Amino acid sequence: MSFPLSPRARSGPRRRSLLAAAPAALLVAGCSAGSEDAGASGGSRPSAADRARARAARDSRELAERYDAVVAAHPKLAERLRPLRAEVVRHAEAFGGTPESSPSPSPSGPGSPSASAPAVPAKEKDALAGLAAAERELAGRRAKALLDAPGELARLLASVAAAGAAHVYLLTEA
Repeated sequence: MSFPLSPRARSGPRRRSLLAAAPAALLVAGCSAGSEDAGASGGSRPSAADRARARAARDSRELAERYDAVVAAHPKLAERLRPLRAEVVRHAEAFGGTPESSPSPSPSGPGSPSASAPAVPAKEKDALAGLAAAERELAGRRAKALLDAPGELARLLASVAAAGAAHVYLLTEA
């Protein structure tokens, strides 16, 4: 025997679902509020967010220098690497780094590093693998750093880490 349905049909959210969603809403509101004034400390010492942003900009500039070194050592790769390097430069700018108008490859040959450029393997495949490893390592560091970063910086770190992972794929595909 089945029981008849209640004549009162409920519409809208149930009390349990509202009570379950309230803590999540408070957490999101708390995270958002802290990100606005994280950079407005006004103190003489840079905040943790400012230091993380400066580190990320420096890392991107160094990665762009690696791209320059690979292009200088292997000019045939220039066309393939140009868009990736341009994106790395935009990442440095997004983190507050100084804009860079054009690549400045060092005049080093394959496998012979200049004073400031990183060493580049003599084989193109190895040079691309080295760039991919640098991108992978940097994406991993940024993914870890975003856990402690305030809202907007965390979103930027996540986005740039994802772009780095895409660069790894593009550098390693045959």
